[in-house]
Amino acid sequence: MSSLSPIQIPSRLPLLLTHEGVLLPGSTMRTSVDSARNLQLVRSRLLKGTSLQSTILGVIPNTPDPASDAQDLPPLHRIGTAALAVQVVGSNWPKPHYTLLITGLCRFQIVQVIKEKPYPVAKVEQLDWLEEFPNTCKTREELGELSEQFYKYAVQILDAVSLEERFKMTIPLLVRQIEGLKLLQKTRKHKQDDDKRVIAIRPIRRITHIPGTLEDEDEDEDNDDIVMLEKKIRTSSMPDQAHKVCVKEIKRLKKMPQSMPEYALTRNYLELMVELPWNKSTTDRLDIRAARILLDNDHYAMEKLKKRVLEYLAVRQLKNNLKGPILCFVGPPGVGKTSVGRSVAKTLGREFHRIALGGVCDQSDIRGHRRTYVGSMPGRIINGLKTVGVNNPVFLLDEVDKLGKSLQGDPAAALLEVLDPEQNHNFTDHYLNVAFDLSQVLFIATANTTATIPPALLDRMEIIQVPGYTQEEKIEIAHRHLIPKQLEQHGLTPQQIQIPQVTTLDIITRYTREAGVRSLDRKLGAICRAVAVKVAEGQHREARLDRPDVAEGEGYREHIVEDTKPESISDTTDLALPPEMPILIDFHALKDILGPPMYEMEVSERLSQPGVAIGLAWTPLGGEIMFVEASRMDGEGQLTLTGQLGDVMKESAHLAISWLRSNAKKYHLTNASGSFDLLENTDIHLHFPAGAVTKDGPSAGVTIATCLASLFSGRLVCSDVAMTGEITLRGLVLPVGGIKDKVLAAHRAGLKRVIIPQRNEKDLEEIPGNVRQDLSFVTATCLDEVLNAAFDGGFTVSTRPGLLNSKL
Repeated sequence: MSSLSPIQIPSRLPLLLTHEGVLLPGSTMRTSVDSARNLQLVRSRLLKGTSLQSTILGVIPNTPDPASDAQDLPPLHRIGTAALAVQVVGSNWPKPHYTLLITGLCRFQIVQVIKEKPYPVAKVEQLDWLEEFPNTCKTREELGELSEQFYKYAVQILDAVSLEERFKMTIPLLVRQIEGLKLLQKTRKHKQDDDKRVIAIRPIRRITHIPGTLEDEDEDEDNDDIVMLEKKIRTSSMPDQAHKVCVKEIKRLKKMPQSMPEYALTRNYLELMVELPWNKSTTDRLDIRAARILLDNDHYAMEKLKKRVLEYLAVRQLKNNLKGPILCFVGPPGVGKTSVGRSVAKTLGREFHRIALGGVCDQSDIRGHRRTYVGSMPGRIINGLKTVGVNNPVFLLDEVDKLGKSLQGDPAAALLEVLDPEQNHNFTDHYLNVAFDLSQVLFIATANTTATIPPALLDRMEIIQVPGYTQEEKIEIAHRHLIPKQLEQHGLTPQQIQIPQVTTLDIITRYTREAGVRSLDRKLGAICRAVAVKVAEGQHREARLDRPDVAEGEGYREHIVEDTKPESISDTTDLALPPEMPILIDFHALKDILGPPMYEMEVSERLSQPGVAIGLAWTPLGGEIMFVEASRMDGEGQLTLTGQLGDVMKESAHLAISWLRSNAKKYHLTNASGSFDLLENTDIHLHFPAGAVTKDGPSAGVTIATCLASLFSGRLVCSDVAMTGEITLRGLVLPVGGIKDKVLAAHRAGLKRVIIPQRNEKDLEEIPGNVRQDLSFVTATCLDEVLNAAFDGGFTVSTRPGLLNSKL
């Protein structure tokens, strides 16, 4: 071995205070510099100095987390290590700091602190020489590694100047380490005893605490949890690929210190893996007769939807390994799409889980986050499976038509794998990074419209339309479900309140105008609250009258008031006696509680002059009637359209006026000056109330043409007629969608005749029988037939083919 020249350190050294460990001579250590004193030392000595002497520092061990930024210098340890700064790395985030790589040279003793600011400088005395013990460099490095774990022992070793004292300190530590290694080798021969193996490993994994302390108890509990986690992995029924991943991760977990952020991340991952229902499922109840009774009890009407559920049960009874269908219920709000999904789960005897997708714009909500940072989590699909605890639940993907898109990806595209029966048996969540079988999950999606659902996603789902309810269906739903529910929620009984069907019909027609029953439910709740107030006040008055200290005169006066002023449901006077039970809700009570009717039948009033027609429109909230108004004035032949119209509806208006101009002579239509050129010196204004609601679509073509024909002919359109249909430039009537919702809207408005395209006649089969009996349907193939049906006595002046008018 080559000889080493003696190292002579300066008599004055700048002092670097560190609490990250003890630096021994001959060892190397990285230390972080972030305190004010140490930062000033690095900037003044290491960054500006040019000589070798300027890179030699005095490293003093300090207590953990010292108040290094305080004004006063903390107490200094007497013995330190002279060190050579080998490397300096700086950073400004999250705050200015440096990282030093330093190598210990020799020990020194502080003789006197010369100055304290801006950084401490001391007069020192060198205690040993590096070349005296050239064969012990490796021992020093090992002891330096041990010093990170045994802080107090390392300080004692630093204080030991003579070789004999150092051996006395280090030999017991080495003996203890050897004993631990022997014990580990012995216990590895008995792998079947996991608990003993972990206990044997524990002393050599991390000995940073005193046995018997609270920290020791916490580590015991943590290691016991790891043993239980390992047992769960071994006994779980997860696939081989997932099991291999878990075994690999549990081995990594055992080697990690608990202080590492990845420790908690790995442990959470393993806990999720053992909690997932890889092969745990529920047994379906396949009694079709009982399922039919349960569906009928929970939901009125919805025959098509209930029929599809029963079909699934029948096929499931014949074939056990049937994959779960992907259903999508499309309909206006409040018709029971979500509650039907819950009833389907109840019918099958499966667990139910709802995932709200409205406003979701991050694909990680579906596929999960990758485990590359702290705080990652699985997607909603995997998290839902963990919640229900089985692998064949009913998943309700609510509001799938309201998914968003952002820089974080497209969740609708992420759903393609989930809702594809050919792919979801191998669904891979980014967090799990192993495949999970979703083929047994029954997915039910809900939407108000299919227009905003991407075509690729729509192609993977079976669409089941859930239209709005008729008035008769709403009455049945109210008396079967809504009224009993509201009575229970408000603590009332049928002996205290009665709501006749006539009153329910008034609420439906005059206070609500919707396809579903949510507004109806809220109105019934308002009635129950008003009755609850009267019942509570009545009980209070009865208690007052029963008190012996109430004067007879007061009671007599109340009886007189009761006889002279009848009780009203809205009366809140304190003198009236409680009303007789049950309280009957009639139309007068409705006006007292709900106020004046919100919707009155204004159809006949609106059609009292030429230039007005009624169209039928479809919205995500259900069908609606739509008035179209036209007016003409002197001008330059311009057509003005108002009412928040889309491009398609504007084109329909231009088509209608062009067809009328080309057929003006045929129908003897003239402008104000008697010319067959309808736009000569004439401006036309078309308006579609309500002006604040956006409207678009081709189905208003026949309505616009009828409205303009009424304007130029001076004849009134029949007040009980509504119509829908797209037109062409040649006057043909083309089919449109949403016929059932539109017809129900006409029925709610009290109309009697509906004009529809002839090619939509097949859609009338979906109309309930009572609605078909109340309405007269006219099917038309061209505008001639539409105009004949819209005006009393017809509209054609020449012989035209007879129109088809049928009472269905």
